[in-house]
Amino acid sequence: MIVQLVGNLTYPITIDPTVWIFDDRKILFDDAFLDKADKDSSIEDELKRTADRFARETFIKPPVNRSIDKFERSKLLTNTYVMPIKDFINTVEVAPNATVARLQTIDDEHRITIDQLRNSLLLFAKDGKPLKEDGPIHLYFGDGSNKHSPFKNIKKIIIE
Repeated sequence: MIVQLVGNLTYPITIDPTVWIFDDRKILFDDAFLDKADKDSSIEDELKRTADRFARETFIKPPVNRSIDKFERSKLLTNTYVMPIKDFINTVEVAPNATVARLQTIDDEHRITIDQLRNSLLLFAKDGKPLKEDGPIHLYFGDGSNKHSPFKNIKKIIIE
């Protein structure tokens, strides 16, 4: 369930997508491909719900820690998430002359540009569970152009 990021870069790394469920950089799959106006609206709605919940809880005084923990746990175990790969690409320091990324899967290989890779999202959890059958990750372009046919079963990403 790990993915290697190797090739023409300064620091090769091994990524374990099973721990991303606890990472704050993860994005809900349903929110990942919304346009900017929809994202802003979604963020405003979430902030409004959070503010309303805070206002109710300050007057009622429920056991806040237990309520939030249960809510967050159930949310983690039922949602589908993607992780932007941009931070990992910045960490490995891709060589300036690198132009292509090869995505090695179980039975195939795909080539994409470094820019496509840098703006991609990695699906790592479906319904709160790791992708065991066709994982460990799926790659979606940031623009959503391959939303219905992502690259699956990715085991290694080689930068050339």
